[in-house]
Amino acid sequence: MGRSRGNDEPGGRTIRPEAPATTAPAPLPATAADARSQVAALLQRAGLPWNARAVTDALMVTTELVTNAIRHGGGLAAFHADVHEGALRVSVADHNPQPPITRTSPPAGSRIGGYGWPLVQSLASHLTVTPRGGGKSITADLNLG
Repeated sequence: MGRSRGNDEPGGRTIRPEAPATTAPAPLPATAADARSQVAALLQRAGLPWNARAVTDALMVTTELVTNAIRHGGGLAAFHADVHEGALRVSVADHNPQPPITRTSPPAGSRIGGYGWPLVQSLASHLTVTPRGGGKSITADLNLG
């Protein structure tokens, strides 16, 4: 048997060019728990300790945004989370063009629901609601430091 030419290094080992690094986008979460798992794994890779307050806040915001998209937004249309420069950015898109509503009455003690959006507003360092064809996208930035 002859040796192949070109990509061999001494000792007979074949040198294969490295495949370009590609990452497939994470699948669209089916539930808030799935989205939470994706964000928890992302934060773990970023080196945040599981018991950090920022992790708890990030998971609460993720849960609220995804739950609201599923319950009130006609379903989840897109989901993305990333960590950049000490902040988590979570973007959730749904099929309802109406922006979230902050309810101020009846008194908080007598109503069921309606607490998620104010919670997101209080935890996010920056929050945007952007209309998109047939729906909206909500992006929340949370400081991790």
